[in-house]
Amino acid sequence: MTAGGPKVSVVVPAYNAAGTIQTLVDSLLRQSMPAAEFEVVFIDDGSTDDTGALLDKLAAAHPHIQVLHTENAGWPSRPRNLGIARARGEYVQFVDDDDWLADEALERLHAYAVRHDADIAIGRMVGHGRTVPRELFRVDRPDATLHDAPLIDSMTCHKMFRRAFLLEHDLRFPEDRRRLEDHHLVTRAYLLARRVSVLSGYTCYHHAKRTDGGNLTASRLDPAEYFDSLRAVLDIVDAHVPPGPQRDRLHRRWLRNEMLARLRGKRLRDAPRDWADQVVDEVGRTIRERFAPGVAAALPALQRTVTALAAEGRVEDLHRLAEWEAGVRGVVRLTGYELTGSTLVVTLTGQLRTGDGPITFTHVDGRDLLVVPVEEIPTDLLDCTEELRHGRLDVLARSARDGTESFLPVSFEVKRVTVPAGGLRVVYRGTATVDVDTLDGGPDPGDWALKARVSSFGWTKDAKVPLALSVGADGPVVVDKRPSPTPPPPPEKVGLWRRVQRTFGRRPGATGPGAVGAT
Repeated sequence: MTAGGPKVSVVVPAYNAAGTIQTLVDSLLRQSMPAAEFEVVFIDDGSTDDTGALLDKLAAAHPHIQVLHTENAGWPSRPRNLGIARARGEYVQFVDDDDWLADEALERLHAYAVRHDADIAIGRMVGHGRTVPRELFRVDRPDATLHDAPLIDSMTCHKMFRRAFLLEHDLRFPEDRRRLEDHHLVTRAYLLARRVSVLSGYTCYHHAKRTDGGNLTASRLDPAEYFDSLRAVLDIVDAHVPPGPQRDRLHRRWLRNEMLARLRGKRLRDAPRDWADQVVDEVGRTIRERFAPGVAAALPALQRTVTALAAEGRVEDLHRLAEWEAGVRGVVRLTGYELTGSTLVVTLTGQLRTGDGPITFTHVDGRDLLVVPVEEIPTDLLDCTEELRHGRLDVLARSARDGTESFLPVSFEVKRVTVPAGGLRVVYRGTATVDVDTLDGGPDPGDWALKARVSSFGWTKDAKVPLALSVGADGPVVVDKRPSPTPPPPPEKVGLWRRVQRTFGRRPGATGPGAVGAT
């Protein structure tokens, strides 16, 4: 360790993780930050498998790693609190036993936190079977606030906290077996922090879904207990933020993510009916008792509609709407591409569809109204004029190596099209540019898949683009996802342009209906 103590303490609660923890261990041993500058505190939460023995062996071989064995708490909160008490670092980074860190995560995120004097530093996350924030990591945010950045979308504890900040405000996780335990700490931390810095230029944290059943917090929630805990988080907001637009905006996050999301699409359609009805009851109660009118008023049309149906207890209409929404998907049509040196330009169109047709709207008295399969919905709830005005088409490149997603420069236009059966639909036409020399700090050898993200009517849906970029020693190669009828010739026998021609049977600048992926 350095003379003044470690720069970072990595705190990891572990429970029956013998079969999953090696990926994390390997990532910790690969850190670019010297071992003398950070420590790892594993808290073995009464594991009944070989986790404790594996961690003891690891600690015996590496002086900067220590293990604390405790009786099983059954929840990660108490182990994390014990880790805070044991930590000696300037900053504390929380990591779960089924996740892992990128090789330079600690070095880069610590340097970023110190450079900007941050109480909290958040590194870009990649999800593996888990959802992670998207918009938060679109750009670096050295001084992000709840007013000007979507910080509230990132509520897990997998961040780097200044240890003195945690101690000063007695920031700890609730130790009873409580859902949303991260939210209780992170909400207070956001509201108390002098500065929060978001590092988006480097993927730091890989958030994985554990498939062996070892993650207790992934089990089915009890609606009454869950929403009691949610209301306690709202109490934290209310204690720090007076009534008004800012409180409404913060409340909106829990309404949108923790409440309405459970009453929409496949999540409601596929849930056991008796359990789903309990969730509807709890959501309706919370809407009626805790939220001012301005909370739901700023939501997109469909979410405003779901809010109203839940508040009124219209359970059958909620299920009818969920069945329809379960089919909503993004659809992308590739219309052309052109590869010039290390730059690929892709043109495409995108829209949202459900069932056999597009999402539609009607234009009445100067307003755009979403068309839904439920009767007796006030037109004010169905007004989607604002969300159509702010709809967009994004194109992203996703690394096959580690899942990192990078937003590409894109320009797009919106076209309203009449639907033969009646109503209107929206089509986005866009052009995206892939510059290998700057892609995720490149150029690095590897494969990148392209996908489009269609945001319209309050939905955001991804769709695969049938092109991929392979970065090799001799530059980029465009690869069709569809199987080739014959094996391509060996790479060393043909040039870049010849390989592209062999793959597609057309020149790389081809456009129009016959281009790759045209449908």
